[in-house]
Amino acid sequence: MVTTDMAASVKEHRRGKLAQVRLQADEVEALHQAMVTLNLGSTSDALREGLHLLVREAAEAGAAEEIRAYYQGRPAPLPDGAALPPSEDELRTADEMRW
Repeated sequence: MVTTDMAASVKEHRRGKLAQVRLQADEVEALHQAMVTLNLGSTSDALREGLHLLVREAAEAGAAEEIRAYYQGRPAPLPDGAALPPSEDELRTADEMRW
């Protein structure tokens, strides 16, 4: 059973919400350049793309925090096939190589 409040909330969610943002002149120029480069037709399209990136970055930061909390300060294991950082000897050998 859908209550009136729930139905109104769903309807409002689908309709979207108007938001305003105040940009500095250099931000407007950067936004315009991004729109041209990415072939975005409107400021709304560009800002929606920016929000998608922001949400993805926040999700990645949250996942990284969960991993840090899970391992409690210990380093997380590397995936199979991952390259290990070079040792001091390997770095020294590479520095001495001649091409």
